[in-house]
Amino acid sequence: MDSSKNRFFSYLGIDLKRVSHREKIISACGGFIGIFCVYIITQTLVGAEAAIIIVPSMGATAVLVFAVPHSTLGQVWNVLGGHLLSATVGVLCALLIANQLLAAAASVGMAIAVMYYARCIHPPGGATALAAVVGGASVQSLGFEYLITPVAINVIVILAIAIGFNALFEWRRYPACLAKDSNDSQPVDDGYAPIEHADLVYALSQIDTFIDVTENDLLQIYQLATGREVRMPQDSESS
Repeated sequence: MDSSKNRFFSYLGIDLKRVSHREKIISACGGFIGIFCVYIITQTLVGAEAAIIIVPSMGATAVLVFAVPHSTLGQVWNVLGGHLLSATVGVLCALLIANQLLAAAASVGMAIAVMYYARCIHPPGGATALAAVVGGASVQSLGFEYLITPVAINVIVILAIAIGFNALFEWRRYPACLAKDSNDSQPVDDGYAPIEHADLVYALSQIDTFIDVTENDLLQIYQLATGREVRMPQDSESS
């Protein structure tokens, strides 16, 4: 029965790994603080009507930076580049494409492409691009000012809160580069074949889709699963 239930959950993509109540509460508190500050600032800058359209994309960002701060989709460049580049695409589509339906679809499609090429895939960026097109007169009247007020300001605020808030808890690494380095660890000869950084890079390159995991994450999983110490790659070696 348990096997059938687990198989059913796997079909639905339900993650069965356990997370402590403490971690869930901390994530919720971080999201509350982040959006509380972002909403107040946005409402002050562009008014309540525009804030209702703009803030939801930041709510999605809050889920990433506070609930899964280790995720590659929520790192600093992903948040910064994802929102600002998508906002630029959205404004351009709103200005250049008269048909709103086409402009809305193009804004999201082009935002995805731009984020891919800029290596800053951030799902909430799609909402930021779309808001520039369907946000109504209060948003469209901002033009390219939309990039600064409020998008860039919101991004800076939520990143600052995420960095400061997650720093209060040593096991929450944000940005991921602040994680404790394991370079001083020495390999242990326990019968397992060693995994090199190049091996993981090659393995990931063979999967032709975006994988929300880094080489460091894989090495840490390998270390926990086998009980061996694994040498972590230096940032300068990452491609």
